[in-house]
Amino acid sequence: MPKVSNKGQQMPESPIRKLVPYAEIAKKKGHKVYHLNIGQPDIKTPEVALQAVKNADISVLEYSHSAGFESYRTKLSQYYKNHGLPIETQDIIITTGGSEALLFAMGSTMDSGDEIIIPEPFYANYNGFSIASGVKVVPVISGIETGFALPPIEAFEKLITPKTKAILICNPGNPTGYLYSKEEILKLAEIVKKHDLFLIADEVYREFIYDGEKHFSVMNVAGLEEHAIMIDSVSKRYSMCGARIGCIVSKNKEVMATAMKFAQARLSPPTYAQIASEAALDTPQSYFDDVISEYKERRDVLISELQKIDGVTVATPKGAFYCIAKLPVDNADKFAQWLLESYDFNGETVMVAPAEGFYSTPNVGLDEVRIAYVLKKEDLIKAVQILKEAIKVYNSIK
Repeated sequence: MPKVSNKGQQMPESPIRKLVPYAEIAKKKGHKVYHLNIGQPDIKTPEVALQAVKNADISVLEYSHSAGFESYRTKLSQYYKNHGLPIETQDIIITTGGSEALLFAMGSTMDSGDEIIIPEPFYANYNGFSIASGVKVVPVISGIETGFALPPIEAFEKLITPKTKAILICNPGNPTGYLYSKEEILKLAEIVKKHDLFLIADEVYREFIYDGEKHFSVMNVAGLEEHAIMIDSVSKRYSMCGARIGCIVSKNKEVMATAMKFAQARLSPPTYAQIASEAALDTPQSYFDDVISEYKERRDVLISELQKIDGVTVATPKGAFYCIAKLPVDNADKFAQWLLESYDFNGETVMVAPAEGFYSTPNVGLDEVRIAYVLKKEDLIKAVQILKEAIKVYNSIK
């Protein structure tokens, strides 16, 4: 019989979604499942975005421009300028989610067999995007003991080879919630200029910053214009994950002209989702103030509750809405499956994302999980209580 591709065989399962069948079985048993596994915000989508779709007067659902609506790109440019980023309309191509933007970035800057250096743990789909692009991920490990700070720049230097084409970061980070400082970004800027590499920054969580910290974008670094590529998305900012609208941004004209060819090959981004995303730019600042306040409270509750569990180590995130927790279990993957398949606490259980899938180095992160604090505070408290009791039971039967 015909065989699937080697590339297809190498594609990793999502650590976020691979346990879904077990969660479905748990729910069929009548168990309530607290979903800490996926960054699906429960915050309401801005009404202005939803109304724009409802009010759209369209008689023919046409293709849009391959780069996306010019009106949207122009408005998005102004949004960035309002946030201190010198981004023009022509620096933007609208994509089908940040995922497609990353694929365009890799496709435009790397050939099969080239290498990309990524601090790990990192967003699990970077592995999949790299395999789909024929690119080798070269990881540089950051540790929970430093809160997942940027590894020493010497660690990057040691990994650079003639095949290295880019460094990829997520700022603030998924799955760690780590926020790179201005100093750390400037160190990366120096190394990519020194070795003539691209610096790709996934900045989709830019709005979610806590404790008075400030986000520093790669687009703010003078002299980095030919090296910097920014990835963005409406998914988290406006709680519009289902819209599947993102963008690739760069001042490098050759990169953008190349990305445009990939954009033309997939024809155009979705029309109704662009309408919603363009309208979402009118969301008042009060919306974000409320959202950030809510997430900070959730973070504080989650971290406080996790720290009460014996044997758990957790770093306090400065951004996004995730944290990595090291658990006193032998294998977090097996534990996460067991939680859904064989355990309940008063008819309730918890779904977490095993962190091994957020690394590309084998056998790293085996006792870690990623937790998304996208549930209301009362549910987070309940979920951590279940986790605490589950760890006791799990270790008693091992």
